[in-house]
Amino acid sequence: MIEQNDREQESVIRQMPPELAGKIAAGEVIQRPASVVKELLDNAIDAGANRIGAVLQQAGSTLIQVTDNGTGMGREDFRPCFQQHATSKIQSIDDLFRISTLGFRGEAMASIASVSQVEVKSRRHEEDTGYLYRIEGGEEKQFEPVAAPAGTSVSVRNLFFNVPARRQFLKTNATEFRHILRVVQNAALSHTEIDFTVTADGDMIYRLPPAELTKRVTDLFGRTYRSSLIPFFEETSYVTIRGLLSDPKLAKKSRGEQFIFVNGRPVQHRYLTHVILSIYEQIIGDRKYPFFAIYLDVDPRQVDVNVHPAKLEVKFEDEKSVVQLTRSVVKRAVNEFLIVPKMDPDGEGGRQDRFDPSFDRLSAFVSDTGEPKETGENVEIPSRINFRRKGFDGLELGGHLYGSPSTAKGYENAVKQEGAIGAKQQAEGQDHGFWQLHDTYILTQTRSGLCIVDQYRAHMRIVYEKALSATEEAIPGTQQLLFAQTVEFSATDFSLLRELFPIIQRMGFSIQLLSGNTAILNGVPADIDTGNEQRVLQEMLQSYRDLDRKLELTPRKKLAAAFASRTAIPRGRTLTTDAMEMMIDQLFACEEPYRDPFGKKTLHYLSLEEIAGRFR
Repeated sequence: MIEQNDREQESVIRQMPPELAGKIAAGEVIQRPASVVKELLDNAIDAGANRIGAVLQQAGSTLIQVTDNGTGMGREDFRPCFQQHATSKIQSIDDLFRISTLGFRGEAMASIASVSQVEVKSRRHEEDTGYLYRIEGGEEKQFEPVAAPAGTSVSVRNLFFNVPARRQFLKTNATEFRHILRVVQNAALSHTEIDFTVTADGDMIYRLPPAELTKRVTDLFGRTYRSSLIPFFEETSYVTIRGLLSDPKLAKKSRGEQFIFVNGRPVQHRYLTHVILSIYEQIIGDRKYPFFAIYLDVDPRQVDVNVHPAKLEVKFEDEKSVVQLTRSVVKRAVNEFLIVPKMDPDGEGGRQDRFDPSFDRLSAFVSDTGEPKETGENVEIPSRINFRRKGFDGLELGGHLYGSPSTAKGYENAVKQEGAIGAKQQAEGQDHGFWQLHDTYILTQTRSGLCIVDQYRAHMRIVYEKALSATEEAIPGTQQLLFAQTVEFSATDFSLLRELFPIIQRMGFSIQLLSGNTAILNGVPADIDTGNEQRVLQEMLQSYRDLDRKLELTPRKKLAAAFASRTAIPRGRTLTTDAMEMMIDQLFACEEPYRDPFGKKTLHYLSLEEIAGRFR
């Protein structure tokens, strides 16, 4: 009876069809187009290529083609290449503990083929005939001899064509393209001896001939890095560490230019990254990120590269020694860079033997608080502002707060004659004024107490609403530059500039896009200080990219917030009384004066009762 019941019941555990298992496995290896680019570049590098080209269409969703002049494949290699766990790179368990190649698991090509349409042309250098192999969704479609150059060309079309749910999870083309560029940058920095070219939608993005590391960094990220890189080198019996750091003044407010390589493999190591950033933090403050490219060469037997599904992390046998050595080498390199020669009164010259803040290269542009210094002692706020709530008078609202509306003309004349708070009182007949606390907060009395305004957040709100208003105008307000400026961008920033180009133009920037990741800047919004035009534009793009990961806002609002965060008057800058009054008036003319674009408070009220309570 028991046997009969067992036969009648079906097992709830079943073997998955191979095509289903392949698609599931592909989801672990191939997350987005950048994953495909990484795997194809890894294979080309492992094949010994010294020339690699990549062609992209629609950020890789339509086409990814990688061509190399490596060893190529013979007729017998094509079918195994697309089988699960087939590889030429490891043969035994011992090989797993001395891996020197980028790929080794034999999963990539099978995973790619299961979710796309793949075409491979390849020929070995010693053979006269090459072969063409086509496979779609894991099913072989064509295999025949063809004429082909030595090496391999792999074309991946219509990624996730048979997994529409996965395709829907892809981000915008600009976002996916930025991920691809990061992969290319990793490959180009880890193998400077290889010639790389990258073309996207017909535009040349990178043309990188073989070069030494400093030149490769300059080719990737721009000429501003040329004279601002700090080399370092240290060799021990366990590890060799070398690389480049950036001058602290080039630190940016968004991540993206921090690279770590172990035996030529790009990796993520959170603790090592934290150690390096903490060294810079002591100089330039937190939330700023310098460029660095750090290369660690270790005996492959002393490092495990098989601890992460995407091969992004590694584990050292002696983790503590690697971290301590990295901290020591980086700290010494940065400190030596910041020390400049000091003239010897006896005429002997020489170099200081300890760090002297008076000779710190940063002292010219970083304040004691870590905020950037600005030229000039006092700052005036431009009076020209155009808010969406046309006709709303911030001075009228100020009158309700302070007792009466200000008479700006009388005030301006009084400032010239009397200056500061006394002039304000003379112009308005009031006994209250505006004070600046530590060049950070604006204090002014109200009818019922004290108002404290954060000058940076307040001005950020003002600039934000003005920028939003400008994007709605038919003709943007642009301040033409006396001389047009040529601006060179990184490939990542240039792709973002192209994506946001219509919005940026409406904000008041007059830009002409050129080839080679360059643009001509002809005009800027009136709020940008003369001489800072290029910096503001580049930092605005960096800030937008950082906000893109944090805020659920429309691109227009995110760009306005990024612009405001880069152009607002910073903390630590001295304001005239006139400027403080005008900032308060403009703040209360905003639709949302009490919060900055990121939702943080711009001001705080202390009532007389609260103040009196402090004395009880």
